[in-house]
Amino acid sequence: MMEISDKDFEELVSKALDALPKIYLENLNNVAIVTADEPSAEQHQELKLRCNETLFGLYQGIPLTKRGNNYSGVLPDKITIFKLPILAASHTLEEVAEQVRHTVWHEVAHFYGLDHDQIHKLEK
Repeated sequence: MMEISDKDFEELVSKALDALPKIYLENLNNVAIVTADEPSAEQHQELKLRCNETLFGLYQGIPLTKRGNNYSGVLPDKITIFKLPILAASHTLEEVAEQVRHTVWHEVAHFYGLDHDQIHKLEK
């Protein structure tokens, strides 16, 4: 498996965010974007992940499309990008960077309320 420092991985996440079209960054406030080595036991259980399932990223929160007039005083939404699964699926630093870009976009799209079908259509 490839190795990369936490600092370098976080820099790839930051670059991926900077590369998003500005329209997707405009409402991305009150969202914590963090990195972790891998999903926690609680995240595995919450998502009902099987042993053979890999998770590169996770959006936790209330998507913009689901927020009502009473939406206030809530904790920030959270996007987590998981380092070890991405490294395990990559052979080069370029592949790591591409998977990080793809994962960041995918999780930001969930923040905007897009489902997997809509995300894949926009990717084309």
